[in-house]
Amino acid sequence: MYSREQRVPSRSFLLLGPRGTGKTAWLRTALPEAITFDLLDEGTYAELLARPTLVGERVPAKHRGWVVIDEVQRLPALLNEVHRLIESRRVRFALTGSSARKLRARGVNLLAGRAQTMAMHPLTAAELGGDFDLERAVTTGTLPFAWTTDDPRGYLASYVGTYLRQEVLQEGLTRNLGAFARFLEAASFSQAQVLNVSAVARDCGVPGKTVEDYFTILEDLLLAVRLPVFSRRAKRRVVTHPKFYYFDPGVFRAVRPRGPLDGGDEVVGPALETLVLSHLRAANDYGGLGYALHYFRTARGEEVDFVLYGEHGLHAIEVKSSSRVRPEDLAGLRLFLSDYPMAKAWLFHTGSRRWHESGVEIVPVTDALPQLRKLLGPPER
Repeated sequence: MYSREQRVPSRSFLLLGPRGTGKTAWLRTALPEAITFDLLDEGTYAELLARPTLVGERVPAKHRGWVVIDEVQRLPALLNEVHRLIESRRVRFALTGSSARKLRARGVNLLAGRAQTMAMHPLTAAELGGDFDLERAVTTGTLPFAWTTDDPRGYLASYVGTYLRQEVLQEGLTRNLGAFARFLEAASFSQAQVLNVSAVARDCGVPGKTVEDYFTILEDLLLAVRLPVFSRRAKRRVVTHPKFYYFDPGVFRAVRPRGPLDGGDEVVGPALETLVLSHLRAANDYGGLGYALHYFRTARGEEVDFVLYGEHGLHAIEVKSSSRVRPEDLAGLRLFLSDYPMAKAWLFHTGSRRWHESGVEIVPVTDALPQLRKLLGPPER
């Protein structure tokens, strides 16, 4: 069990994250004495489905500890009972969920600010410490079980082949699993790319409107993210389409079909970008940095992989899956700096040398990932 960077707040909270990121294991360690209701247990689910008020009946009147409800999206109506107990008895709840879709779609009481919303991400380099290995992380990702099992590829194949389809069926999101499976593969070719929904629709033989719904399903299940383009006070024409990423490089590579015609760079580059994005999101959420994440791309094709904008500043980050940094690798960052001279520019590469060139901090990715909260946080006084 690796120590996680996420911390328990003082008040009730809702912890969202994809299945397999370690939400339940973290809560068992962080709140070992908590009263727990596991909604993945069919007996518990059936009881609470019939009588949501059982939660209040099973929590002693003078209980001052925590109450955990795992996978609350399976029974959104429970949030009304949670709300009542927070208000009437000051019970502190730790709720977990791997989908925000049902919670939002049913318009149920989302606790109206009475519970803090938090996120759980795959393991980070800082959490793994000396066990972190870049090549392994890019190949099999950093989901906790994928990192600790003797068969990470088998686990990831099961994650994609079983969990994703089960989750989609359980949520009642689509009846055509064959079309959805084709979509998952077609979407993998858009990893770390500007998203063209029409092209994905053609590749998987599904109508464009359905494909757009499928992308929304992946986002609602917290399995993918679409990054918007950074256009604030743009001085030149930029594209309008977002970039697409599965949330973890191991999951991306498990979805992506491979064959003799597929080059290694076609997968390694997007997988490394995905790993960096996973770390950026974790650093942003765990550190409470408050950045909005974007990318930058002009209509002429100049691009910066990630742009972070917030009260702590403006950061532009380019990722290169090479130990050799060429002058042209800095072109997108230089253009961005010419438009936004107040920005701090970074290039993460797979080599071992760190230096400064043309206003850009060039840093080995193995050095950058464990230090992201420090690199992106407010300047030290």
